[in-house]
Amino acid sequence: MRPGTLLPDVLRGRAALEPERTAYVFVNERAEETGRLTYGGLHARALAVAGELSRACEPGDRALLVFPQCLDFVVAYLGCLYARVVAVPVHPPHRDGVQDSTRRIVDDCEPAAVLTLEAMARELRAALTSPRGAMSWIPVDRIPAGPAPTGIHTAGIHTVDVHAAGLDPTAVEPMDLDPADIAFLQYTSGSTSDPKGVMVSHGNLAANQEMIRRAFGHDRDSTVVGWAPFFHDQGLIGNVLQPLYAGATCVLMSPTAFIRWPMLWLSLISRYRAHTSGGPNFAFEACVARAARGGVPDLDLSCWKVAFNGAEPVRHDTLRRFAETFAPHGFDERALYPCYGLAEATLLVTGSEKGRGARVIEAATEDLREGRYTPVPAGRGSTLVGSGVLPRDSALRIVDPRTGRSLPPDRIGEIWVAGDHVARGYWDRPRESTETFHAEHADDPGRGYLRTGDLGLVVDDELFVVGRLKDLVIIRGRNYYPQDLEHTAQSAHPALRPGGCAAFSVPGADRERLVIVQEVRGEFRRRADPGEVAGAIRAAVVREHQVSVGDLVLTLPGRLQKTTSGKIMRAAARRRYLRDAFDRWTPSTSPSTDPATGLATGPSPSTDNPRERT
Repeated sequence: MRPGTLLPDVLRGRAALEPERTAYVFVNERAEETGRLTYGGLHARALAVAGELSRACEPGDRALLVFPQCLDFVVAYLGCLYARVVAVPVHPPHRDGVQDSTRRIVDDCEPAAVLTLEAMARELRAALTSPRGAMSWIPVDRIPAGPAPTGIHTAGIHTVDVHAAGLDPTAVEPMDLDPADIAFLQYTSGSTSDPKGVMVSHGNLAANQEMIRRAFGHDRDSTVVGWAPFFHDQGLIGNVLQPLYAGATCVLMSPTAFIRWPMLWLSLISRYRAHTSGGPNFAFEACVARAARGGVPDLDLSCWKVAFNGAEPVRHDTLRRFAETFAPHGFDERALYPCYGLAEATLLVTGSEKGRGARVIEAATEDLREGRYTPVPAGRGSTLVGSGVLPRDSALRIVDPRTGRSLPPDRIGEIWVAGDHVARGYWDRPRESTETFHAEHADDPGRGYLRTGDLGLVVDDELFVVGRLKDLVIIRGRNYYPQDLEHTAQSAHPALRPGGCAAFSVPGADRERLVIVQEVRGEFRRRADPGEVAGAIRAAVVREHQVSVGDLVLTLPGRLQKTTSGKIMRAAARRRYLRDAFDRWTPSTSPSTDPATGLATGPSPSTDNPRERT
């Protein structure tokens, strides 16, 4: 396909040229294939969905996509693209119902239709209403797809091929598209604010898919294995749409299966000889931890050429331990591929170089707190992991957010990005769209830049991301990056839960005070000494960062809210702390504690994160 080809045209072309080539495979938690789609079958089913949408929606209407992790989501999404209906993927409901965030998304985008599974429709009908009135309900799994082709149908697998489908692909033709048309709304995960719908156009998608293809070195033989949720940009754009764009095969599993059995992820990479797979830093950490507890199955990871690591801060220690743990199983540390991106830029902004491995630098810790980079010998400062090289056909600048001017190479500033992959703005939020997507750079007048809100610096054309502008903790005029404080705190004692810490500041009597909220591992809740645990955290933070903890809250797993990609919602933690609404952990049972949990009684938090409910 020519660079810049829109995704509906990509699918239509692949269905015409290679209709029987496998596009997607779905594998359940028992490592069994439960679904398979060819390019021809996908095209036929997407056209059938487009036909249903054309009777329920006008071009530009929104359609909510509410699915568990399954191939019907892929069919529904591409059906929306064919029909020029704006897809809005959302989190599937939990066991206790539809999330408040989903209701807020419905209120914001006012969908005309809901695409889902027949089994989910009844519950959703009772829980969801649109401000625009009645919505059309389309159970995608009930749209006729015809019998499976002879010789490919096996027990438990429903394979759809265009030659065998009882659909006429010519009955509905994909509508003509303008690259500026909105393809879908990617609602941000709300780590610092309420979710906002990022308007991703067809042109944005095509531009970013080409960036990813070049950066990852993909071709039709580059099999991808993925588990990230489809309603998240990494799962949708990186794992689902990139293989389609490259003409490759994608093997998918659910995020719940990964969280419960991290080794299943690596087993699928080995079994399907995947070229590319990855996830946030915690995914690599989880594999190392599981290997330490239960050993490693029979794996051959020599096929894995791009092990991308993004969506949260990349830890050098995690990369090192992952490479050491899985080197005996064929993993090459040169496959480690840190990258950086965000929904407002569709997905990818920068990526490493294939086959190079991660690049690290050592920086003077004190100077980092002053917003400067000073190189020091290894082991004498803070280790920073590069997030990739500067992109071709786009622009990236490190900017002083107060002046809008570029900073010298040794200074830390806000990351600003420009290019065809930068989205159009936020749905129905013109003021915020102007502020975020159309920032004026003093040294580059006439070109609008995306203000990412992330802090970083560029060293030898490599981007190093150091934190979030809004999350920055400032104590006595010194800058502290919360992810560094959190890493120190959760590593201070074996009773503390990795990935369960939030650091932020609150006003004190005469200055800002540092607050750390840390979850305790469930298996330690009865037997750990709170005084010992708290002392270990306080001592570690003072030793590593030369700052005292103003208040330390110890609580049980799941009390900190996270985004869909596993990031701690620090702003939500800060608001909850100021309401004095955190349950304080105590291992003893007393009249003020719940005898079933050992937890001080108090309000129960809500969360939209499936990881916290597993």
